[in-house]
Amino acid sequence: MGIKGLTAIIAEHAPNAIKEHEIKTLFGRKVAIDASMSIYQFLIAVRQKDGELLTNDAGETTSHLMGFFYRTIRMVDNGIKPLYVFDGKPPELKSGVLSKRFERREEAKEDEEEAKETGTTEDVDRFSRRQVKVTREQNEECRRLLTLMGVPWVVAPSEAEAQCAELARGGKVYAAGSEDMDTLTFNSAILLRHLTFSEARKAPISEINLEKVLEGLEMSMSQFIDLCILLGCDYLEPIKGVGPKSALKLIREYGGLAEVVEHLREKCGGISVPDEWPWEEAKKLFEKPDVTPASEVEIEWKGPDVEGLVDFLVKEKGFNEDRVRKGAEKLTKGVAAKQQGRLDGFFKAPAKAEKKEKKDEDKKPAKGKSKGDAKGTKRKVGCL
Repeated sequence: MGIKGLTAIIAEHAPNAIKEHEIKTLFGRKVAIDASMSIYQFLIAVRQKDGELLTNDAGETTSHLMGFFYRTIRMVDNGIKPLYVFDGKPPELKSGVLSKRFERREEAKEDEEEAKETGTTEDVDRFSRRQVKVTREQNEECRRLLTLMGVPWVVAPSEAEAQCAELARGGKVYAAGSEDMDTLTFNSAILLRHLTFSEARKAPISEINLEKVLEGLEMSMSQFIDLCILLGCDYLEPIKGVGPKSALKLIREYGGLAEVVEHLREKCGGISVPDEWPWEEAKKLFEKPDVTPASEVEIEWKGPDVEGLVDFLVKEKGFNEDRVRKGAEKLTKGVAAKQQGRLDGFFKAPAKAEKKEKKDEDKKPAKGKSKGDAKGTKRKVGCL
């Protein structure tokens, strides 16, 4: 689910934090990719013309394998070195969200049956996609495929997004790759979106810089986490009556979620904060998630096991052998190629210029704040 409304807030208030470019501009980059999100994405998007999942002659679903094989090859072919991270055990606080997702899938199943009798083909397809759930077997098949491809993968102790962020912070990779915006809430300096989209969609890669997000929103990391929780995350539903614009306004005016909750409970009769709304626990999960330290994660890209890929994808799963072998050739070239160093690694602003620029910035009053605000005076506002 990610963080509701966060993309729009960043686009409006911190547009400089978002940079869009073609996939080829990421050559030479190592990226930790949320594998669990990717599997779900492939099961939704990689389908036949009639909307049905791809299957082999035995009736086994192969959409997830097709997505992983060809989308990964596309990245490698463009000089990117992907590392996939799979979800581990979800935090207990997420159980409520998972329960609601199950309920929605059951509702979609009933709606699909009804649509088959009275609805259109588009209705049936839409309700079918809403029932998608990644199975343990599909996870295992994807890990087996990645091993045969020579692409490294790890299983996170808990949330894959949190582990991707940890690997990025620890310098193991350049960025975290995911469609979930809560990857930023887990403190990933760089988030890459749309990496695993198909080339046919013509969607540019979206790169979001966390430091510039905080600058644009005029917030500390702690305040940013508070904002994300208030917007609605995987651990807590948003407070009814508090939309994205209101959430941003409240955090800015009161400085933190503790003060916002106190204000809403005492002075906003039209807005009810649930008695059981453990935002403090949610914040701890974002600040100190259960992850394997980056220093303990060993990553190695290897050449593909070509015959192993043929045995698995062609003989077991019914893929076209010629296409599999051609894909393996691209993987082999991608691993063997000595990639050109990135120019941005050679140029850096002189230290004196950086210090002068920072000093000049410190002299400027904060955007949109009065002198009283600069001194730390808390402004009071009424209800939303």
